[in-house]
Amino acid sequence: MKFGYFCNTTNWTHKPYDKLLDETREITEYCDQNSWNSIWYTEHHFNHEGMESLTNPLMMGVDAAARTENIRIGQACNVITFHNPIRMAEDIALLDQLSKGRVEVGIGRGIYGREAINLNKEADMKDQAKNFRLFEETLTILKKAWKEKFFNHKGEFYTYPAPDYVWQHDMSPPNKDLVNLETNVMENISVLPKPYQKPYPAIHQVVDGIRSIEWAATQGLNVIMWIPTVKALKVKFEAFKNAKSEAEKRNVPMGEGISLVRDMFVADTMEEAKEKAGEHMVNYMRWVCHWRGLGNHMDPGEELPVTKGKLDLLSYDFLHKRNMLFGTPEYVIDKIHELKSELNLQNLQVWSNFPGIKHEDCMKSIKMFTEKVMPHFKDDLDTEVKKVS
Repeated sequence: MKFGYFCNTTNWTHKPYDKLLDETREITEYCDQNSWNSIWYTEHHFNHEGMESLTNPLMMGVDAAARTENIRIGQACNVITFHNPIRMAEDIALLDQLSKGRVEVGIGRGIYGREAINLNKEADMKDQAKNFRLFEETLTILKKAWKEKFFNHKGEFYTYPAPDYVWQHDMSPPNKDLVNLETNVMENISVLPKPYQKPYPAIHQVVDGIRSIEWAATQGLNVIMWIPTVKALKVKFEAFKNAKSEAEKRNVPMGEGISLVRDMFVADTMEEAKEKAGEHMVNYMRWVCHWRGLGNHMDPGEELPVTKGKLDLLSYDFLHKRNMLFGTPEYVIDKIHELKSELNLQNLQVWSNFPGIKHEDCMKSIKMFTEKVMPHFKDDLDTEVKKVS
């Protein structure tokens, strides 16, 4: 099993931002030095509340690339509907070059309306169909920019190169791959740099619903999932496996191409885990579930009891048994074994720098996970390496 750290940087206590970055760097460098496979940075905007405080996972990745040697650098995710696709293609490729091919590309459509409407009105979450078309077109342009030396694109949202643009320069001789040789009107465009990994790094889409899961599978994308229970995840894992198997005309193993994010806090006792991190995690879920409700936390066929408020059931005890890796090393090990046995999980990302948690408590938990949990899955990793070789 490969372990990644899901670094959703938060600032509930409103500490100076440079201090927040120093704490993020400490997590990054520790994971790099202690055999973690990957670290994943998030993208959120306008969050003065302090729930999600990192705005640019690619710039954070550049900082990580300069400070680390081994760890893979992911984004969970780049909200590609917010950004110009040419600029995004350049930035991701540059990071891949700077890191000598350690990039994992994470992409998503966005979840917060106030982000979309202020960064790109075309991505407005109120029109989900249009948002998806924008997402799909942006992804198409990213792939073209990375794979093709010269390319063009005419779509609903973007046209490259710009129509009727005449390019002439004494130091740029006419090139039939670039311009119409009779008019010098640009017919194609070239984007540099190309990624270090060929043709481009692995792409992971953050997904939730079955339609998104199946679409990603048919497009050759990996996926990242987060909240659901094991029973609910089994349905989603099987949907991905079946769609990918059909698209690729092979029997795709369960779990292939899927990363799962789990909230994690390891402590000496179950009580200590709850005391030091429980309320911080619940507080974050109050934020997220304001929009989502509690449906994603339920088993298939399980009905939510009728309550006065939609989050009345939300508590540590409600969450803990469903999807949290909170507790002693032995408890967490057992829960990861369950994920392996039920889902054939191959890639686990864990998150622990919750809103309001003390950084020293977060680091202690990460170190306990590294020293007391990860070694129990070393044989799995060795077996995977031997199979590849």
